[in-house]
Formats: sequence, structure tokens, C-alpha cells
Amino acid sequence: MSEYKWTREEFQALVVNLEETPGKVRRLVESLGEGEKVWKPVANEFSAIENVCHLRDIEEEGYCVRIQRLMEETEPYLNDLDGARLARERDYNSQNMNEALERFTQARGRNVTTVRSLQLEGLNRRGTFEGTGAVTLGQLLLMMREHDEAHIRELENLRAHLSGD
Repeated sequence: MSEYKWTREEFQALVVNLEETPGKVRRLVESLGEGEKVWKPVANEFSAIENVCHLRDIEEEGYCVRIQRLMEETEPYLNDLDGARLARERDYNSQNMNEALERFTQARGRNVTTVRSLQLEGLNRRGTFEGTGAVTLGQLLLMMREHDEAHIRELENLRAHLSGD
């Protein structure tokens, strides 16, 4: 795998995008009623509260750990998390969405603070991501953005269904 040559502008734009995600999620879920928070269009998709709890757990138990290990260790092995299993085991629909959103916001803030001051060469620190293979810190940040975007789209679709659009 060849090293990607990041520019400071690309990196800062990515960090800003990651930093803005909790606010985007908050705007999508803040006006939902209790029944709307747990509604799903189909059984195998997440409800709004499941999306928020998933983002919280993946941020706290996945990305926080992976970022730290990539920054502190040489070629660490990074565990994957089974989000669907966590949702079932932790009964996300019974949890408090505001608390989950606040914890996601705090964990993301810590991650943004951690990576914001990195030198560009630090983005090429490598590890092995379970089920994916070799990954750099920069690639992990791009994966975070893709994950965020997928959940934002899912929440937008839930809102559209609920509003009848």
C-alpha cells in the first residue's frame, strides 16, 4: 500500500466534517416524538435511537480505541465491532437518545481534538483492521466519515418516511 500524500487543507476539511457530524445527527433527531424515535421502516434497519446508540458505541469502543492505538503503537491489530449484535444485546430502543447523543458528541469531540493537531505524516501510521486488512490512520478517518454519512442518510430517510415524503 502506497502512502497517500495529504494536504493540510484536505486533512483540515476532513476534521471539520467529522466535527460537524454530531450536530447534523442532533438536528435530524431532536424533534422526533417517542414513537418516532423507535420506528423502523423494516425490521433489519435501525430506528433513529438505534442509529444514535450505534454511533455512540462505535465512536467510544471503536474509533476512540483505534485512533489511540494507531497513534501510540507500532502496527496494532484493530478489532472490528458487530454493530447489529450490539444493538440487539444492548436493546438500543430502550435507551435514552439524548444521553446517547451527548456521549457520542463528547467522544467525537475527544477524537477530533486528538487528531486535529497531527502532523500530516502521522496520518500514514499503520495497523491491521480486522476484516479489512492494512489501514492507515488517514484511511481510518475517511472510514469514519463514510460511516457518518451512511447514518446521516439513514436518518434523513427515516425523517422522510415519518413525514410522508
